[in-house]
Amino acid sequence: MEMTLRWYGSKSDSVTLQQIRQIPGVTGVITTLYETSPGDLWEREQIHALKEEVEASGLHISGIESVNIHDSIKIGSPDRDRYIENYIRTLKHLGEEDIHLVCYNFMPVFDWTRTELARVRSDGSTVLAYSQKTVDRIDPAKMFESISSGSNGFVLPGWEPERMARVKELFEMYTGVDEERLFANLKYFLEAIMPVCDQYNIHMAIHPDDPAWSVFGLPRIIINLPNLQRMMKMVDNPHNGVTFCSGSYGTNPDNDLPGMIRALEGRIHFAHVRNLQHNFPGDFEEAAHLSSDGSFDMYAIMKALYDIRFTGPIRPDHGRMIWGENAMPGYGLYDRALGAAYLNGLWEAIEKGAAGK
Repeated sequence: MEMTLRWYGSKSDSVTLQQIRQIPGVTGVITTLYETSPGDLWEREQIHALKEEVEASGLHISGIESVNIHDSIKIGSPDRDRYIENYIRTLKHLGEEDIHLVCYNFMPVFDWTRTELARVRSDGSTVLAYSQKTVDRIDPAKMFESISSGSNGFVLPGWEPERMARVKELFEMYTGVDEERLFANLKYFLEAIMPVCDQYNIHMAIHPDDPAWSVFGLPRIIINLPNLQRMMKMVDNPHNGVTFCSGSYGTNPDNDLPGMIRALEGRIHFAHVRNLQHNFPGDFEEAAHLSSDGSFDMYAIMKALYDIRFTGPIRPDHGRMIWGENAMPGYGLYDRALGAAYLNGLWEAIEKGAAGK
């Protein structure tokens, strides 16, 4: 495996490439053209400039997260082919720049949902948190106000102001889109892009819905092992794979995370590894990566990835805000650096244990 860190670009991220380069064992970044909108064509020149900037720091681009998918593709509207063509051309340009991993999601309206961006934990750190009771009381049109007020001045991925200004319109667009139709539209999209993925060896790694259940009545399909197996079977191509995000699948305690990893052998192209603390049904908060700080057995998760001979990128996912840092919630430097070091330590111990050392 390769340890990486997500980086939003020099114009949008409080964390610099130089800082990332100093985290022991981190050799690549997962990045994006953050100024683009869903449906935009990524020109090769833009990608090349981003690649040169990253490589000048001594790192490299391990993958893209995300090339966001236009809502017309998700709802299956008549103009979807135009946006799919832009996606295909973007993938071609990425392949020409020797980038072979794209993480994406197929979530309607909201890319991820939290009700708090700075819940205070017992150690004084602050974390992203979710309360179903709060969601049940809130008007979805007001969600952006809640999220924006706790963003520390950063534009959060999936919660861009220009997109959230259209929340009512977006909900209306998804009227009549149920799980079956969403699956059908995902199949249509994947069948269209697989030829260019085959040509340039690009692994498409779908990110799970977060949380792993319906929010505000919107359909959610990438939530558990049976649905993942259905997705892979309906477009049975090794380039059609998954991002295994322990935090997103782990929002549902019924998901057996190590068991899912083993069942997905050969189709996990990217891994987000993080911890959650389940407080009671429908209420969870993010935790330090250390197993004892949350509800997950992080050793078992990393061991399962090792056992399936996973060789792709891993990144520590959302971190706590600690030591007075002001950054995009979940994406500060300090706790993610601690997480990367911890995950690298687990991997080293697993490797040496397997070798009998």
